Amino acid sequence: MNNLDRNFLILGATGSIGYAFTQVLLAQQEQVTILVRDRDRAAHLFGTQAGLTIVQGDAQDKELLHDLGRRATHIFHGINYPYDKWQGNMERVTQNIIAAAATNKATILFPGNVYNYGNLQPEIKEDSPMQPHTRKGALRVQLEQMLAAAAQQGTCRVLILRLPDFWGPNVMNEGIAPIFRAALKGEAMPWLYRNDIPHQLVYTPDAARAFYELLQLQPDAPYQVYNYGGEVVPSIKAWQAQIAEIAGTKPKHKLHSKWLFRLLGLFMPMMREIAEMGYPWENTILLNDEKLRQTLPDFKPTPMRQAIADTLDWFRKESAA
Repeated sequence: MNNLDRNFLILGATGSIGYAFTQVLLAQQEQVTILVRDRDRAAHLFGTQAGLTIVQGDAQDKELLHDLGRRATHIFHGINYPYDKWQGNMERVTQNIIAAAATNKATILFPGNVYNYGNLQPEIKEDSPMQPHTRKGALRVQLEQMLAAAAQQGTCRVLILRLPDFWGPNVMNEGIAPIFRAALKGEAMPWLYRNDIPHQLVYTPDAARAFYELLQLQPDAPYQVYNYGGEVVPSIKAWQAQIAEIAGTKPKHKLHSKWLFRLLGLFMPMMREIAEMGYPWENTILLNDEKLRQTLPDFKPTPMRQAIADTLDWFRKESAA
C-alpha cells in the first residue's frame, strides 16, 4: 500500500505521542485527518500543511467517528484522559474506535504502557505475564483484550507499541513539562518520590518513527505487539542535570514526597489517583525491546543531547508564543 492509498485518522493529535506521530506522517507526505476538540490548539501546533485535514469533534461521538472511519486505512488511538476520568471513558472510546475501524477493516495503532504488568521484575517482554495491581493497570489490560478480540474476529488489524515514560516536544503532562520549563528558568526541576535510581524514558519522535517503520512491514498476523524502551538514564537527577547544562542553567532539583500525595488524596481525586500509581517512580521498571531492535535493525534513536536541545527549543518557543 503506497501513501496515496492510505489515510490516517489520528485521535489525540494534540497530545504527546499523537503530536509526534502526526508530525512523522506529514513529513512522509501521508494523508492525515486529525479529530480534535480544540481546533485553535491544533492550528497552532500544525499550521497549514499539505495532506492535513483538521476536523473538530469528540471521539466519544460514535456517529462522527464512524463517518471518519469510512475513509481511514489506519486509526491512531492516542486518546487519553486525566487519571480520575479513565474509568468508563477509556472503554467507551476504545469501543467507538473499534467500531469505526470495522467500517474499512482499518489498522488500529495503540500506544501501550507498563501499567499492565505492575511492578514486574526483571525486564518486561511482549509475552510477560500481566499482573496489574492497580485499577488503571487492570483497565489497560482490558483495553488490550478488547483490541485483541477485535483483531482475532477480523474486525480490524491492531499494532500495539508499548512505551515507558515519554518526553519530548509537546509532552505537556505534569511529570515532564515542568522539568523543561524549570531548566530554562534556572529553577528547581521536579520529580516524584526518587530521582536517584535508573529510569527508562522514550523520546516521542523516536517512538513515532518506530511506529511508522513497523507499519511498513505489513505482517500477516492481524495482531502485533512490540516494546520500545528508548533509553535508560542512570538517574532522573543525572538526566535533569544534563537538561540544565544544555539549557545553560545550574541544575536544581525538587522531590515530591509520596506522603504528600497520600495526604492530598484524602481530599482531591486526582492526587489519590497519582498516589495509587506511585510504584513506577519508586522502582526501576524496564521494557525489553529486543524484538523491535531485531525487527528494525537499522533503527537509530535520536542522540540524547540533540533530543534534549530540540525539546528545550520547543518549550522556549512555546513560552514565547
